Amino acid sequence: MIDGPYFVLTVLGVLGCGVVAGVFCGFSTFVMRGLADLPPAQGVAAMNAINVAAVRPPFMLVFVGSAGLCAVLGVVTFVLLPDDGTVELLLGSALYLFGSFGVTIVANVPRNDTLLKLDPGTQEAAVYWHTYVRQWTWWNHVRTVASAAAAVSYTLALT
Repeated sequence: MIDGPYFVLTVLGVLGCGVVAGVFCGFSTFVMRGLADLPPAQGVAAMNAINVAAVRPPFMLVFVGSAGLCAVLGVVTFVLLPDDGTVELLLGSALYLFGSFGVTIVANVPRNDTLLKLDPGTQEAAVYWHTYVRQWTWWNHVRTVASAAAAVSYTLALT
């Protein structure tokens, strides 16, 4: 069984990945649906405001901190190859680092950056908004599932 500081790191991994999964789930299940129902100019303006607010310390501490924690857990597990939980710990780390953090960098952030450059009241923004909502939400579903699966995988490592 995992114990000591390794146990604490794993529990923190469960909590961090779980919190991030919850935030992403909220966006996928009701925030994006609500924004999509707004007129495009209002949806674009609201999403841009959300994206600016998201990169402040409260969320970034959990999101980036969880990535750092998952990286540490992955490296320590790979180096130590403990008798218990190795597969679950490595899988949890990979799920979060690639499926949540990585997808954010390669899929969601570029879309956010494109949206931020558009004037919300323009036809260009209105056309892009419909594509943005569909694609961003799809990738957010991926992040949600990956973060939740990472939390489950870390939990299984503790059993």
